[in-house]
Amino acid sequence: MAFIQAGKAAGIPLTQVRDALATLPEHRVPSRRDWERLSRRWREDLDARIATLEALRGRLTTCIGCGCLSIDRCELLNPDDEAATLGAGAHYLTRDRT
Repeated sequence: MAFIQAGKAAGIPLTQVRDALATLPEHRVPSRRDWERLSRRWREDLDARIATLEALRGRLTTCIGCGCLSIDRCELLNPDDEAATLGAGAHYLTRDRT
């Protein structure tokens, strides 16, 4: 149960938690190595989530590249509504991660 709660707290979808638990051995108690293998599967996803949250924190009061131009500061970072050509979404958040 603690593993499921930890996954939920980290924002990992329940289906991914289920899939990870399905890889554990059925006829023995999971070892430390088993748990380390499971945690590695989520590390990249968690790192990406952290990077997105850090980008959001850094741009929270300015332009996130959604294409709205609803505040005056967006014109400085998104002149002529360039982000709108990229489609819906906060494009500058993901751009900052790469």
